Amino acid sequence: MHKHIGFYAKHLRSDIPAGLVVFLVALPLCLGVALASGAPLFSGLIAGMVGGLVVAWASGSQLSVSGPAAGLTVIVFNAIESLGSFPGFLVAVVLAGFLQLVFGFLRAGIISAYFPSSVIKGMLAAIGLILIMKQLPHAIGYDASFEGDESYMQETASSTVEELLSALHLISPGATLVSVAALLILILWEAAFIKRIAALRMIPGALIAVIWGVTYNAVALIKAPDWAISSKHLVSLPVTDNPTAFLQLFTFPDFSFLSNPQVYSIAVTLAIIASLETLLSLEAVDKMDPIKRVAPTNRELKAQGVGNMLSGLIGGLPITAVIVRSAANVNAGAQSKVSSFVHGLLLLCSVMFFARFLNHIPLSCLAAILLQTGYKLAKPKLFMEFFHKGWNQLIPFVATIAAILLTDLLKGIIVGILIGLYYVIRANHHAAISMRQSGNHYLLKLNKDVSFLNRALLRKFFDRIEEGSTLIIDGSKTRFIDHDILETIEDFLQAAPDANIKVETIDLKGKEKIKYLED
Repeated sequence: MHKHIGFYAKHLRSDIPAGLVVFLVALPLCLGVALASGAPLFSGLIAGMVGGLVVAWASGSQLSVSGPAAGLTVIVFNAIESLGSFPGFLVAVVLAGFLQLVFGFLRAGIISAYFPSSVIKGMLAAIGLILIMKQLPHAIGYDASFEGDESYMQETASSTVEELLSALHLISPGATLVSVAALLILILWEAAFIKRIAALRMIPGALIAVIWGVTYNAVALIKAPDWAISSKHLVSLPVTDNPTAFLQLFTFPDFSFLSNPQVYSIAVTLAIIASLETLLSLEAVDKMDPIKRVAPTNRELKAQGVGNMLSGLIGGLPITAVIVRSAANVNAGAQSKVSSFVHGLLLLCSVMFFARFLNHIPLSCLAAILLQTGYKLAKPKLFMEFFHKGWNQLIPFVATIAAILLTDLLKGIIVGILIGLYYVIRANHHAAISMRQSGNHYLLKLNKDVSFLNRALLRKFFDRIEEGSTLIIDGSKTRFIDHDILETIEDFLQAAPDANIKVETIDLKGKEKIKYLED
């Protein structure tokens, strides 16, 4: 939509701070996903770098952020275990990327148009609630489950509740103080009086929160060791002393595994799941975009394909568009893909030059940023909006949230779509045929295309017509009438004289076939 340099230059003031916020959110998540996947920690950072430096520009979305996804952790873990080799698994990642590229050229992205709005917003609200539940333990200094930070596929609601209860017995006073103060800073930074000060508006609140956490811990280690945050509750990046050591962190695929049939089945699984997660995320980001831009889905599949091929070739995990980082990007005020690129650039620089310094950041600081993001995704106001929209919108919305919390993302979305589909069919069922009565005169109108699904309703209307009445069946407003409907009408026409019912039909003939072109 916006390809000229002037557009990107105009928004640098908001995109660079937003990229910094996304970097702070992405950093522990990249490490956590790699840890949960049973892969080298650096593979998660490679996927994050490729997502920011390459996929951001190949994508047609201005706000979507790509990287390693928690939803793929179990698939990746099992794949590495079954192949017995991480370099062998990288071959499957490259093949999955190629398949996504093919999906893009085959225009498979069209399926995203069939995700109902109520379901997408329900998915966002569910992820917001998951973020809050998953980040509360980290906020009070309990960091046992890194992969749970943005996971909505394999961890269940019961495991999350158990983790919350365990965390209550292991509260770290230092981590709790840091997260509470960081959250207050983030809330304060969005106040109107702060936004009126140009100099403060340029600085992201997340950066102030991180500076607070690092400063607090440095002072506490000297003045009050009991209130200091232990090293296991800090960011943990691999430290490299020189460019040679940095290059040694990369792993390359072992293409001898091309002869292993398992590689192909893993590649197909990764390509399908990653593509579905990407399309869901893209649809969700379009809903969150303040100026409602619509990203091209087929181009996104191609971009993800290129990204996964490159990630696999240099030792990275599979990539998808990810909702948590994208939501943080939108909430931080990003306007273009420059913010995602900045986040990728910062990931690269952090490993090459600043890992030693970034390892002083408390995870409870970053938990505060994600708690704020979670609240914005699941605001009480959103639930009230759907309550006022009516049952046909509220029920799919709530059902999607419940299903995702109790199962996983894809199952929850399927449940939401099926329930939404029920309401669509129900609405069409009643709107397709209507009947009015005036004394013993009836007017039965076929208002639009009428399928076999409307046969029961048509019979119900016919049963209401009393003996000795006059009926007009008007088909002038419809372009297609199913054979089953015409047969039901024909049966009624034959039986009507027995009940002394006079029937007149208007424009019913010749509508048994769907007409795709205007006459």
